[in-house]
Amino acid sequence: MALHRRLAALWRNLLHRQGAERELDAELESYVAMLAEERERAGMSAGDARRSALIEAGGLEQVKEDVRDVRAGVLIDTIAQDIRYGARMLVKSPGFTIAAVIALALGIGATTAILSVVDAVLLRPLPYEHPDRLVVILHHGTDPVAPANFLDWREQSKSFAAMSAAEYWTPNLTGADKSEKLWALKLTTDMLPMLGVHPLMGRVFAADEGEPGRDHEVVLGYGLWQRRFAGNAKIVGTEVTLNGEAYTVVGVMPGTFRFAPFWATKSELWVPMSLASQSTQRGGNSLRIFAQLAAGVSLAQARADIAAITARLRQEYPGTNGDVRVVPLKDRVVGDVRPALLVLLGAVAFVLLIACANVAHMLLARAAARQREIAVRTALGASRSRIVRQLLTESVLLGALGGVVGLALAALGIRVLVALGPSSLPRVETIGLDGRVLLFTLAVSLLTGVGFGLVPAMQASVLNLSESFKEGGRAGSEGVRRNRLRSMLMASELALALVLLIGAGLMIRTFVALQQIDPGFDPRGVLSMTVGVAGSAESAPGRRGPFYQQMLERVRALAGVRSASAINHLPLAGDTWGWAYWIEGQPLPKPGETPTAVYRVVMPGYFKTMGIPLQRGRDVHESDAMGAPRVIVINEQLAQRAWPGQNPIGHRISLQKPTSDSVWMTVVGVSKNARQEDWAAPAQAEVYLPVLQNRSYLEDDGAHVAYMTLVLRAGDDAAAFAPRVREAIWSIDRGVAVSEVQTMRQVVADATAGPWFYLLLLVVFASVALVLAAVGIYGVMSYAVTRRTHEIGIRLALGAKPSDVLRLVVGQGMGVALAGAGAGIIGALVLTRLMSGLLYGVRASDPVTFAGVTALLCAVAFAATLIPARRATRIDPIQAMKNE
Repeated sequence: MALHRRLAALWRNLLHRQGAERELDAELESYVAMLAEERERAGMSAGDARRSALIEAGGLEQVKEDVRDVRAGVLIDTIAQDIRYGARMLVKSPGFTIAAVIALALGIGATTAILSVVDAVLLRPLPYEHPDRLVVILHHGTDPVAPANFLDWREQSKSFAAMSAAEYWTPNLTGADKSEKLWALKLTTDMLPMLGVHPLMGRVFAADEGEPGRDHEVVLGYGLWQRRFAGNAKIVGTEVTLNGEAYTVVGVMPGTFRFAPFWATKSELWVPMSLASQSTQRGGNSLRIFAQLAAGVSLAQARADIAAITARLRQEYPGTNGDVRVVPLKDRVVGDVRPALLVLLGAVAFVLLIACANVAHMLLARAAARQREIAVRTALGASRSRIVRQLLTESVLLGALGGVVGLALAALGIRVLVALGPSSLPRVETIGLDGRVLLFTLAVSLLTGVGFGLVPAMQASVLNLSESFKEGGRAGSEGVRRNRLRSMLMASELALALVLLIGAGLMIRTFVALQQIDPGFDPRGVLSMTVGVAGSAESAPGRRGPFYQQMLERVRALAGVRSASAINHLPLAGDTWGWAYWIEGQPLPKPGETPTAVYRVVMPGYFKTMGIPLQRGRDVHESDAMGAPRVIVINEQLAQRAWPGQNPIGHRISLQKPTSDSVWMTVVGVSKNARQEDWAAPAQAEVYLPVLQNRSYLEDDGAHVAYMTLVLRAGDDAAAFAPRVREAIWSIDRGVAVSEVQTMRQVVADATAGPWFYLLLLVVFASVALVLAAVGIYGVMSYAVTRRTHEIGIRLALGAKPSDVLRLVVGQGMGVALAGAGAGIIGALVLTRLMSGLLYGVRASDPVTFAGVTALLCAVAFAATLIPARRATRIDPIQAMKNE
């Protein structure tokens, strides 16, 4: 033990000396050799004498271990000392600390918030079993499939462990105080087992529950169970009434379950689907197909399998099975938003880099002001690595503080993002700060601390001691390399800011172009709501037509209502059905080439109520009823396609393949093109049929024809009419479901919500970047003027005019700014191509945007440079030389 204490004391004494460990080993070996020599003189062999000496010495390895423990303890003490000292230095400079922490917090907070969205939407696997093996099989990758085609694919394919189908369903839940229209899905019974999500209560569908007569079971969503059934724990086994029919509840899904994740996303109950009656139907496409790849089967193999099957079916059934694509389910879920989120992630990364460059400026200036302190520590024996470690400790502390504040900003930012995010943003309910995001924030905080602190620390640790201790050393110690580094940092900030500003400018141009789109209707003062008759007395054949007419009469009678009508699917906010049509007197198209049009049915007065101009002919009339000649209104797009250069009024069109008993409808009106499904998409051909001549909407029992969307035109505050309109409808029958109440202004706003959301974020990030860059250039130039006070004083004393000094300082600042702008333009030309899919009505390389944004940035840089430059012109030469 005496030896241990002696060696430990030696280590403490030699800890900071070069070669201390070698001296320790030499001392230990000398002691062991002395003991061995004594034992050899006593008669031991040389080997036994050494082994005995090592045992008495306590073992060479044990001694070294003790010494390493001492060394580690000293290192920990040193690091703790660095942290305490660094914290004191930051507290002594509160202005510097607050400015640096705010800059870092903005960058880290914005990055963390956007990464939380990217992680939830793009990176996390879908919450199903084997999510990487789930695919969708659809026409063109987006369009539904006919039942017979699905059954053939499932039977003939060899690449899938399971293949299931889903169909959209909108039943009315009745049997309570008021009916409610629900969003639901009909599923083949193997769908939920394929997804591998177990119910919270009860079970999913049995295999035979999709057979005819065994399809009246229902699985409830968690939200519906809580909202309409108060979370009744005994709900399983009870009956609910959907469209007037009894369904037995067999299960309740957990609160995290969402299906389907890219279509019918509001679905909150599921029932089994029977396809027995549709097994030969190769038209009326309504199914979305989901499948799970078999183990070991690649996506390419599955695509080849489906391609071979559909090629055979096209030969057997011409005009069917065209362009069938197998797409990973996750790609289908996130495909539309992936480019936008990646652009936003790149934008916040730029903000973080600008913040780091800004803090690096500040650290360089701070290090220059601490030259005397660093020189004293160096003169007292501190090594360069010791100085660098101390300065890095301070920058890491800044990064940690920035991370803590940034985390709070990120939590707030995520709430804002979720609140403002468009409805098209998938998986929004999963966005939040989780363990992975917290680890990311910690890593970013530490890395940014090292990143922005390393170069200033290395620069500060290189000193000329004699210059540093001179009275005038403050001015003379500024090196060319340090000035060049500041200029590079300032130019990089401006370049990054310019890229962000150009991106924001392109999105502003896009949004302006979108706002200038003519929707084809006047949304001002229009209120809409869906009225469903399924499950009520009004659903009976013979009662729907009179009910719709009576509903419109009572709504039109309300004070302030100017007009009212109804349509099956609302423009932009409703479903879009494609329907084949044939033109009388024109050759029949080849199989698979039959043109289609968007299918609408309307009540009289629809075009007047919606403010859709009729270019030719007339609106639908009350006289266009059953027994009267069949009529149809078409839009301009269909008129130009079917009868180019002709007047289509009086021509006839059929929605059935022409036969001897086909129903032909006479064109009585041509309406202006109206936006249909996508705000920015070109108009499609569209037909409008009178409801009162449509037997399906008056008599069929399908849920898809058991509702209409009421539209009414009132004053500017159309939403205020909703309660009175509901009561007017319920005064006829309280069993009717009224839902989806919204103004057409809201519909238009929702249609442009995605571009507005991305524009808002890019503008915010670009503004933050511009402010940080402006503060950075102001700080650098202000610091440069302070450091050059003596030089400027001499220039003025030798006869330089204030305007000469102004040009000198502004010229140097603007030179760096122009270099940064040049680099930014090159970067923007490359990077803005990545956001081409987000743009509308403007090119990614739009010269007007590039020129305008560059001029704005240069103006800001000029203003930030001019302020310190004007201060330089007011320097008193005598006082400046005295101070030096």
